[in-house]
Amino acid sequence: MELNPGAERLPALDRPFGLGTHTVSAEMRAHICAELRALEQARDVQIVLAAESGSRAWGFASPNSDYDVRFLYVPRAEFYFSVSKRRDVIEQMLPQDLDLSGWELRKALGLFQRYNGALSEWLHSPIRYLEFGPTAQTLRVLLQANFKTPAALHHYASMAENAFTQFDPESRLVSAKKLCYLLRALFCTRHILSEASQPSTEFAALFPKYCLNSAEQDWIEAVLVAKSAAAEKAQIELPHAYRTAFQREIQAALEARSTVRVRRDPRASGVQHSREVFDRILREAVLAHAGHAQSGHAQSGSAR
Repeated sequence: MELNPGAERLPALDRPFGLGTHTVSAEMRAHICAELRALEQARDVQIVLAAESGSRAWGFASPNSDYDVRFLYVPRAEFYFSVSKRRDVIEQMLPQDLDLSGWELRKALGLFQRYNGALSEWLHSPIRYLEFGPTAQTLRVLLQANFKTPAALHHYASMAENAFTQFDPESRLVSAKKLCYLLRALFCTRHILSEASQPSTEFAALFPKYCLNSAEQDWIEAVLVAKSAAAEKAQIELPHAYRTAFQREIQAALEARSTVRVRRDPRASGVQHSREVFDRILREAVLAHAGHAQSGHAQSGSAR
Protein backbone atom coordinates (compact mmCIF):
# COMPACT_ATOMS: atom_id res chain seq x y z
CA MET A 1 0.00 0.00 0.00
CA GLU A 2 1.57 3.27 -1.09
CA LEU A 3 0.78 6.65 0.38
CA ASN A 4 0.03 9.57 -1.86
CA PRO A 5 1.11 12.78 -0.08
CA GLY A 6 -0.73 14.91 -2.66
CA ALA A 7 -4.08 13.23 -2.22
CA GLU A 8 -7.05 15.32 -1.17
CA ARG A 9 -8.18 14.96 2.44
CA LEU A 10 -11.24 12.79 2.96
CA PRO A 11 -14.44 13.77 4.73
CA ALA A 12 -15.22 12.24 8.09
CA LEU A 13 -17.12 8.96 7.95
CA ASP A 14 -20.24 8.14 9.91
CA ARG A 15 -19.55 4.44 10.25
CA PRO A 16 -18.25 3.31 13.67
CA PHE A 17 -14.73 1.96 14.03
CA GLY A 18 -14.03 1.78 17.75
CA LEU A 19 -12.70 5.30 18.24
CA GLY A 20 -13.76 8.08 20.53
CA THR A 21 -15.67 6.03 23.09
CA HIS A 22 -14.43 7.66 26.29
CA THR A 23 -15.69 4.96 28.62
CA VAL A 24 -15.32 5.72 32.29
CA SER A 25 -18.18 4.16 34.18
CA ALA A 26 -20.20 6.22 36.63
CA GLU A 27 -18.90 4.03 39.44
CA MET A 28 -15.26 4.50 38.42
CA ARG A 29 -15.73 8.24 37.96
CA ALA A 30 -17.19 8.50 41.46
CA HIS A 31 -14.30 6.43 42.84
CA ILE A 32 -11.70 8.65 41.12
CA CYS A 33 -13.36 11.84 42.39
CA ALA A 34 -13.46 10.40 45.91
CA GLU A 35 -9.74 9.54 45.75
CA LEU A 36 -8.94 13.06 44.53
CA ARG A 37 -10.95 14.62 47.37
CA ALA A 38 -9.17 12.37 49.84
CA LEU A 39 -5.84 13.47 48.40
CA GLU A 40 -6.83 17.12 48.82
CA GLN A 41 -7.60 16.52 52.49
CA ALA A 42 -4.48 14.47 53.17
CA ARG A 43 -2.10 16.89 51.43
CA ASP A 44 -3.97 20.11 52.33
CA VAL A 45 -4.09 21.24 48.70
CA GLN A 46 -6.74 22.48 46.30
CA ILE A 47 -7.02 20.72 42.94
CA VAL A 48 -7.87 23.26 40.23
CA LEU A 49 -8.07 20.69 37.41
CA ALA A 50 -8.13 16.90 37.27
CA ALA A 51 -8.52 15.11 33.95
CA GLU A 52 -7.85 11.84 32.19
CA SER A 53 -4.76 11.67 29.98
CA GLY A 54 -3.28 9.10 27.63
CA SER A 55 -5.18 6.48 25.66
CA ARG A 56 -8.53 6.93 27.40
CA ALA A 57 -8.54 10.66 26.68
CA TRP A 58 -7.26 10.08 23.14
CA GLY A 59 -10.08 7.62 22.45
CA PHE A 60 -8.31 4.30 21.87
CA ALA A 61 -8.03 2.64 25.24
CA SER A 62 -7.60 -1.11 25.53
CA PRO A 63 -9.93 -3.14 27.74
CA ASN A 64 -7.27 -3.21 30.48
CA SER A 65 -5.87 0.32 30.08
CA ASP A 66 -4.88 2.18 33.25
CA TYR A 67 -6.68 5.29 34.42
CA ASP A 68 -4.08 8.02 34.01
CA VAL A 69 -5.45 10.92 36.04
CA ARG A 70 -3.43 14.13 35.87
CA PHE A 71 -4.09 17.21 37.96
CA LEU A 72 -2.93 20.72 38.86
CA TYR A 73 -3.00 21.69 42.51
CA VAL A 74 -2.42 24.67 44.79
CA PRO A 75 -0.86 24.20 48.24
CA ARG A 76 -1.36 26.56 51.17
CA ALA A 77 0.27 29.99 50.91
CA GLU A 78 2.97 28.90 53.40
CA PHE A 79 4.39 26.63 50.68
CA TYR A 80 5.67 29.75 48.89
CA PHE A 81 7.24 31.37 51.96
CA SER A 82 10.33 29.16 52.10
CA VAL A 83 13.62 29.85 50.32
CA SER A 84 14.16 26.10 50.08
CA LYS A 85 12.83 24.31 47.02
CA ARG A 86 9.93 22.09 47.96
CA ARG A 87 8.58 19.04 46.18
CA ASP A 88 6.16 20.22 43.52
CA VAL A 89 4.78 16.89 42.32
CA ILE A 90 2.28 14.48 43.88
CA GLU A 91 2.22 10.88 42.64
CA GLN A 92 0.09 7.97 43.82
CA MET A 93 -0.46 4.54 42.29
CA LEU A 94 -3.66 3.08 43.68
CA PRO A 95 -5.59 -0.18 43.24
CA GLN A 96 -7.88 -0.62 40.22
CA ASP A 97 -5.10 0.59 37.89
CA LEU A 98 -5.55 4.16 39.08
CA ASP A 99 -2.48 6.32 38.47
CA LEU A 100 -2.67 9.81 40.02
CA SER A 101 -0.03 12.40 39.18
CA GLY A 102 -0.20 16.14 39.75
CA TRP A 103 1.86 19.29 39.34
CA GLU A 104 1.92 22.24 41.73
CA LEU A 105 0.49 25.26 39.92
CA ARG A 106 3.66 27.40 39.91
CA LYS A 107 5.58 24.54 38.29
CA ALA A 108 2.78 24.07 35.76
CA LEU A 109 2.67 27.78 34.88
CA GLY A 110 6.43 27.84 34.32
CA LEU A 111 6.15 24.93 31.89
CA PHE A 112 3.07 26.43 30.24
CA GLN A 113 4.90 29.67 29.40
CA ARG A 114 7.43 27.74 27.28
CA TYR A 115 4.74 25.35 25.93
CA ASN A 116 4.12 21.94 27.40
CA GLY A 117 2.29 19.42 25.26
CA ALA A 118 1.15 17.21 28.12
CA LEU A 119 -0.34 20.11 30.08
CA SER A 120 -2.04 21.46 26.95
CA GLU A 121 -3.69 18.08 26.46
CA TRP A 122 -4.85 17.89 30.09
CA LEU A 123 -6.54 21.26 29.70
CA HIS A 124 -8.52 19.97 26.71
CA SER A 125 -9.15 16.42 27.89
CA PRO A 126 -12.66 15.19 27.10
CA ILE A 127 -12.72 13.45 30.50
CA ARG A 128 -12.53 15.91 33.37
CA TYR A 129 -13.07 14.86 36.95
CA LEU A 130 -12.65 18.11 38.91
CA GLU A 131 -12.30 21.78 38.03
CA PHE A 132 -12.18 24.51 40.66
CA GLY A 133 -12.12 28.23 39.93
CA PRO A 134 -11.19 30.01 36.67
CA THR A 135 -7.55 28.85 36.44
CA ALA A 136 -7.97 26.08 33.86
CA GLN A 137 -10.23 28.11 31.60
CA THR A 138 -7.86 31.08 31.76
CA LEU A 139 -5.02 28.84 30.61
CA ARG A 140 -7.14 27.52 27.74
CA VAL A 141 -7.67 31.07 26.52
CA LEU A 142 -3.95 31.87 26.85
CA LEU A 143 -2.97 28.73 24.95
CA GLN A 144 -5.26 29.73 22.08
CA ALA A 145 -4.03 33.31 22.07
CA ASN A 146 -0.30 32.62 22.03
CA PHE A 147 0.24 29.17 20.58
CA LYS A 148 3.95 28.38 20.27
CA THR A 149 3.93 26.57 16.94
CA PRO A 150 7.63 25.53 16.72
CA ALA A 151 7.65 24.19 20.29
CA ALA A 152 4.43 22.24 19.72
CA LEU A 153 5.70 20.79 16.45
CA HIS A 154 8.91 19.74 18.21
CA HIS A 155 6.90 18.06 20.99
CA TYR A 156 4.72 15.94 18.71
CA ALA A 157 7.40 15.17 16.11
CA SER A 158 9.72 14.02 18.91
CA MET A 159 6.91 11.93 20.40
CA ALA A 160 6.39 10.25 17.02
CA GLU A 161 10.14 9.71 16.63
CA ASN A 162 10.38 8.16 20.09
CA ALA A 163 7.56 5.72 19.34
CA PHE A 164 9.06 4.83 15.96
CA THR A 165 12.53 4.11 17.36
CA GLN A 166 11.03 1.49 19.68
CA PHE A 167 9.97 -0.66 16.72
CA ASP A 168 12.21 -3.58 15.81
CA PRO A 169 13.42 -2.85 12.25
CA GLU A 170 13.74 -6.60 11.61
CA SER A 171 10.14 -7.41 12.48
CA ARG A 172 6.86 -6.59 10.75
CA LEU A 173 5.12 -6.77 14.13
CA VAL A 174 5.07 -3.77 16.44
CA SER A 175 3.37 -2.87 19.69
CA ALA A 176 -0.24 -1.87 18.95
CA LYS A 177 -0.06 0.63 21.79
CA LYS A 178 3.12 2.27 20.47
CA LEU A 179 1.74 2.29 16.93
CA CYS A 180 -1.31 4.24 18.10
CA TYR A 181 0.99 6.65 19.95
CA LEU A 182 2.92 7.13 16.71
CA LEU A 183 -0.21 7.67 14.62
CA ARG A 184 -1.68 10.21 16.99
CA ALA A 185 1.59 12.16 17.24
CA LEU A 186 1.90 12.22 13.44
CA PHE A 187 -1.67 13.45 13.03
CA CYS A 188 -0.95 16.17 15.58
CA THR A 189 2.01 17.33 13.47
CA ARG A 190 -0.23 17.36 10.39
CA HIS A 191 -2.73 19.54 12.26
CA ILE A 192 -0.04 21.94 13.48
CA LEU A 193 1.49 22.31 10.02
CA SER A 194 -1.98 23.00 8.60
CA GLU A 195 -3.61 25.10 11.32
CA ALA A 196 -0.77 26.36 13.56
CA SER A 197 -2.90 25.67 16.64
CA GLN A 198 -3.10 23.17 19.49
CA PRO A 199 -4.29 19.76 18.21
CA SER A 200 -7.33 18.21 19.79
CA THR A 201 -6.66 15.77 22.61
CA GLU A 202 -9.20 13.43 21.00
CA PHE A 203 -7.89 11.47 18.04
CA ALA A 204 -11.43 11.42 16.60
CA ALA A 205 -11.06 15.15 15.83
CA LEU A 206 -7.87 14.47 13.83
CA PHE A 207 -8.83 11.22 12.11
CA PRO A 208 -9.81 10.87 9.32
CA LYS A 209 -9.57 14.63 8.70
CA TYR A 210 -5.80 14.51 8.17
CA CYS A 211 -5.58 11.20 6.33
CA LEU A 212 -3.54 11.41 3.14
CA ASN A 213 -5.74 8.99 1.18
CA SER A 214 -8.41 6.31 1.49
CA ALA A 215 -5.87 3.49 1.77
CA GLU A 216 -4.28 5.08 4.82
CA GLN A 217 -7.69 5.75 6.31
CA ASP A 218 -8.88 2.15 5.88
CA TRP A 219 -5.65 0.75 7.33
CA ILE A 220 -5.74 3.02 10.38
CA GLU A 221 -9.39 2.13 10.99
CA ALA A 222 -8.38 -1.52 11.11
CA VAL A 223 -5.54 -0.72 13.52
CA LEU A 224 -7.89 1.15 15.85
CA VAL A 225 -10.47 -1.61 15.85
CA ALA A 226 -7.77 -4.16 16.68
CA LYS A 227 -6.29 -1.92 19.40
CA SER A 228 -9.66 -1.35 21.09
CA ALA A 229 -10.16 -5.10 21.54
CA ALA A 230 -6.56 -6.07 22.35
CA ALA A 231 -4.58 -6.32 25.54
CA GLU A 232 -2.02 -3.61 26.36
CA LYS A 233 0.94 -5.69 25.12
CA ALA A 234 -0.66 -6.89 21.87
CA GLN A 235 1.28 -6.61 18.62
CA ILE A 236 0.10 -5.67 15.14
CA GLU A 237 1.62 -5.69 11.66
CA LEU A 238 3.17 -2.48 10.31
CA PRO A 239 3.60 -2.84 6.52
CA HIS A 240 6.94 -1.74 5.10
CA ALA A 241 5.35 0.98 2.94
CA TYR A 242 3.86 2.71 5.98
CA ARG A 243 7.00 2.24 8.04
CA THR A 244 9.05 4.00 5.36
CA ALA A 245 6.48 6.76 4.79
CA PHE A 246 6.09 7.48 8.49
CA GLN A 247 9.85 7.67 8.99
CA ARG A 248 10.11 10.24 6.20
CA GLU A 249 7.20 12.22 7.59
CA ILE A 250 8.74 12.35 11.06
CA GLN A 251 12.01 13.65 9.62
CA ALA A 252 10.17 16.27 7.56
CA ALA A 253 8.27 17.47 10.64
CA LEU A 254 11.48 17.76 12.65
CA GLU A 255 13.09 19.77 9.87
CA ALA A 256 10.06 22.07 9.65
CA ARG A 257 10.49 23.32 13.22
CA SER A 258 12.64 26.26 12.11
CA THR A 259 10.36 27.38 9.29
CA VAL A 260 6.85 26.67 10.57
CA ARG A 261 4.63 29.74 10.75
CA VAL A 262 3.41 31.24 14.01
CA ARG A 263 -0.23 32.26 14.07
CA ARG A 264 -2.00 34.49 16.55
CA ASP A 265 -5.66 33.63 16.94
CA PRO A 266 -7.67 36.77 15.99
CA ARG A 267 -10.45 35.73 18.36
CA ALA A 268 -8.03 36.15 21.26
CA SER A 269 -6.49 39.46 20.25
CA GLY A 270 -5.63 41.61 23.22
CA VAL A 271 -5.10 38.63 25.55
CA GLN A 272 -1.89 39.27 27.44
CA HIS A 273 0.72 36.58 27.91
CA SER A 274 3.25 38.25 30.20
CA ARG A 275 4.95 37.17 33.42
CA GLU A 276 2.62 39.51 35.34
CA VAL A 277 -0.38 37.61 33.96
CA PHE A 278 0.97 34.30 35.25
CA ASP A 279 1.88 35.86 38.59
CA ARG A 280 -1.72 37.02 38.92
CA ILE A 281 -3.10 33.57 38.01
CA LEU A 282 -0.96 31.97 40.72
CA ARG A 283 -1.74 34.63 43.31
CA GLU A 284 -5.49 34.43 42.73
CA ALA A 285 -5.47 30.62 42.88
CA VAL A 286 -3.53 30.61 46.17
CA LEU A 287 -5.90 33.19 47.69
CA ALA A 288 -8.92 31.25 46.45
CA HIS A 289 -7.58 28.11 48.13
CA ALA A 290 -7.09 30.01 51.38
CA GLY A 291 -10.61 31.40 51.20
CA HIS A 292 -12.09 28.01 50.34
CA ALA A 293 -10.26 26.34 53.20
CA GLN A 294 -11.32 29.06 55.64
CA SER A 295 -14.94 28.72 54.52
CA GLY A 296 -14.75 24.98 55.01
CA HIS A 297 -13.38 25.33 58.52
CA ALA A 298 -16.10 27.85 59.38
CA GLN A 299 -18.83 25.52 58.15
CA SER A 300 -17.29 22.63 60.06
CA GLY A 301 -17.21 24.69 63.25
CA SER A 302 -20.81 25.83 62.92
CA ALA A 303 -21.93 22.24 62.41
CA ARG A 304 -20.59 21.11 65.76
